[in-house]
Amino acid sequence: MGKRIVVVGAGAVGGYVGAHLTAGGHDVTLIDPWPEHVETMKANGMEIFGMTPEERMTVKVNAIHLTEVQQLAKQKPVDIAFISVKSYDTVWATQMIAQYLSSTGCVVSMQNCINEERVAGVVGWGRTLGCIVTGGVGVDLYQPGHIRRGYAKRPDIKSFYIGEPSGLITKRSEEIADIMSCVDASKATDNLWGERWTKLCVNGMRNGVSAATGMGGNARDSHDAVRRICIQLGGEAVRVGQALGYKLGNVGALPHEMLAEAMEGDRGAYDKISHLMVAGGAGQAERSDYQRPSMAQDMEKRRRTEIEFMNGFIATQGATVGIAAATHEMLTRQVLRVERGEIEARPENVLVNA
Repeated sequence: MGKRIVVVGAGAVGGYVGAHLTAGGHDVTLIDPWPEHVETMKANGMEIFGMTPEERMTVKVNAIHLTEVQQLAKQKPVDIAFISVKSYDTVWATQMIAQYLSSTGCVVSMQNCINEERVAGVVGWGRTLGCIVTGGVGVDLYQPGHIRRGYAKRPDIKSFYIGEPSGLITKRSEEIADIMSCVDASKATDNLWGERWTKLCVNGMRNGVSAATGMGGNARDSHDAVRRICIQLGGEAVRVGQALGYKLGNVGALPHEMLAEAMEGDRGAYDKISHLMVAGGAGQAERSDYQRPSMAQDMEKRRRTEIEFMNGFIATQGATVGIAAATHEMLTRQVLRVERGEIEARPENVLVNA
């Protein structure tokens, strides 16, 4: 019998993953709070638009409204529940789906920020895993039932890392990684926390900057002054993560130690990092001009951002280990100001302390 899979939050990432899992023959139910999005999926399926013709498809998905979740009580219990909502919605989303889990069912945090502890607070550590979605996926829910990927697929870049909080590679984590392989290249990892913080470094130098400036990825990385702020953010996040004891990898494809050295004033390191960002979109796969990080998408849709769970979290964690993260503090303040409508999104917003 195949695994019963539920994705709570069928937005850009959840919808993209859920559609590909469905196309791969898995038993998947998508749950989302946006009525128009759910109705579009029910009527027309999910439209996936990639950067190549091979990546474009329409998938007939099983999508339900939040108000229909109680129907799961009459169906086969859930074996794998992917949580793909914003960090501030993690607890209620996990509580909602927990009652429908099978006796061996688990919950996988497939989110931007570090939410495994919130998930475990509901279902326990033994039922909690993490799924790191790398920056090379870069998806955008640009209208109901329509998702596009802003990065080209590359077989040499792993897009999903599945990890146990214990650091052990288990049959369960390997099985979930194998299931995810029909979406994109995936693997089980013995370094969940290091992978999580590495991804936080990527998001910390990209998402909030685009949200505060209104700039897409290519425009942001091509702007000399704004790019300097991105490097400062990345380097600070690396140093905080190292002080916390995490084993870090490349930040995108940027060597993490070189990124920190660039932040600290090493001219050679700065030039190399800057070149990688301009030439390769932060060292990732080829990126389309319409690609925008998730927080910029939230800002455009006038949704609450995750800035406090991302850059704000890096700053507070830095304070606990005595590592200053002043640029993250500045960015958190500026994004909240844009979010509240106090200022318009523009490049000058991140140059206030430049």
